[in-house]
Amino acid sequence: MHILFDIGGTNMRLAVSRDGKNIEEPKILKTPKDFDEGMALFKKTVLNLSSGEKIKVSAGGIAGPLDGNKERLINSPNLPDWINKPLKEAIEKITSAPAYIENDAAVVGLGEAIVGAGGDYAIVVYITVSTGVGGARIVDGKIDRSAMGFEPGHQILEINGLLCPTCGIPGHLEAYVSGTAISKKYGKKPQNITDDKVWDEVAYYLAFGIHNSLLHWSPDVVILGGSMMKHISLQKITENLHKILTIFPKAPLVKRAELNDKGGLYGALSMIQNI
Repeated sequence: MHILFDIGGTNMRLAVSRDGKNIEEPKILKTPKDFDEGMALFKKTVLNLSSGEKIKVSAGGIAGPLDGNKERLINSPNLPDWINKPLKEAIEKITSAPAYIENDAAVVGLGEAIVGAGGDYAIVVYITVSTGVGGARIVDGKIDRSAMGFEPGHQILEINGLLCPTCGIPGHLEAYVSGTAISKKYGKKPQNITDDKVWDEVAYYLAFGIHNSLLHWSPDVVILGGSMMKHISLQKITENLHKILTIFPKAPLVKRAELNDKGGLYGALSMIQNI
């Protein structure tokens, strides 16, 4: 049996795969802000899902960049109490099995690249627009190598721009398109905003973030996921992107993610299959 997990800044998803190919129905829970509470909930859920069956390995993602050994978070605006805590050690103690951990957006991107919207492409850029903004580059079905991970949400669009709601630095992409920023700016949750002008502006800024990622990562396809994409027009993003991209003859295809809440779990299963 394999344990698959996706620990986001808002929700935590856990599931099992008994055969290494199929994923059973996941449990979706609110992610505790306290690390010890989070591990207690993780343990309770794993025990429930596994029903006492021996666990061979676990894998999954968590919201934030990890240290070089992929054992601890080194930063996480949405889970500050989890920073520098013994995450890998705690999960291996709970499961009595090896654990493999990556950034959550990278794991979702892997899932989309293998079995989702990017299945026909060699170089995939995945960007999630949700509570925050994350993403990764997937090459030939594997998360691309990096020294410290990927954080496209913290690219700077305007040097003296809006303050990033999670880190306080001016001009980050997250300050213009993330759920946290939009809620703060308009005083209501994104799902309650019906003004098209608001969403057109979000699409405009997101196009610039995608543009910069194209220049650095040069993908075959860009896949956009996360809860905010329920409200943002893909057509508006593409129109804006074609206007601002000049250095390349054409922009790659921009697609919506296809795996919804299970993207991180499919990515975790792919991690296990590649061990």
